[in-house]
Amino acid sequence: IKPNFNTADPSPAGTHNDILAQIVAELQERDAREITLGESSGPPQTQGVMEQKGIFDMASGMGFGVVNFDEMPESDWVHVMPAGTHWPEGFHLPRQVVGAEYLVSACCLKTHGSGGVFTMSMKLAVGLTPKPIRRGMHRSPDMRLMIAELNQGYKPQLIILDGVDAFTDGGPTRGELKQGNVVIAGTDRVAVDAVGLAVLKELGSNEAIMGRRIFEQEQMARAVEVGLGVSGPDQIELVSDDDEGRAYAATLRGILAQG
Repeated sequence: IKPNFNTADPSPAGTHNDILAQIVAELQERDAREITLGESSGPPQTQGVMEQKGIFDMASGMGFGVVNFDEMPESDWVHVMPAGTHWPEGFHLPRQVVGAEYLVSACCLKTHGSGGVFTMSMKLAVGLTPKPIRRGMHRSPDMRLMIAELNQGYKPQLIILDGVDAFTDGGPTRGELKQGNVVIAGTDRVAVDAVGLAVLKELGSNEAIMGRRIFEQEQMARAVEVGLGVSGPDQIELVSDDDEGRAYAATLRGILAQG
């Protein structure tokens, strides 16, 4: 499980402990042999963030492992060098993530006021990299393209986007808070982020979100170029198991179609 633990700030700044506990419980009910949570926070130290959030106590009580990527030896990192990216020297990802049998990405619904525009499932990849390379990425004019390109190095089998609360401006740690009252689950990072952007538009967000079509966002456009997932809204299937959910899905379909 890769959560969003940038800091110990409350959701939607980071993955809510209730969401994390439910993911673990659902995986255990489906007979997962072993569950491990892995993360690298930033800028705060990962150990301190996990302690503040009570993750080690939760892990002990629920029976899952915890890996602090900051403390891994060099041998546990895999060098990834996709062709034609904005990473001239490539990047490194945890071997445990690249080779995971089943990977769950647990992300939040929020804007990113430091250049990323939005931070959902694709931006989660930044927390899989060694901290030193993140500084250069955040200073680069190609930051949003580089975020998408990081996702070429691994593939989650399930993405869970917590939109119960959302930042519609500001972020990633503090921002304008609105209630989205939605959880989005999917198998395609591009589709999940597209639906998340539609939710932000429905809630009313900042100009960077409202003033650009969903698949014209740089993260999205680059993700499509490198083949990470769906290439447009017509390829996204939205399903729900109740009338209220189906009505909301119809609203989101309309926003996706308009861009």
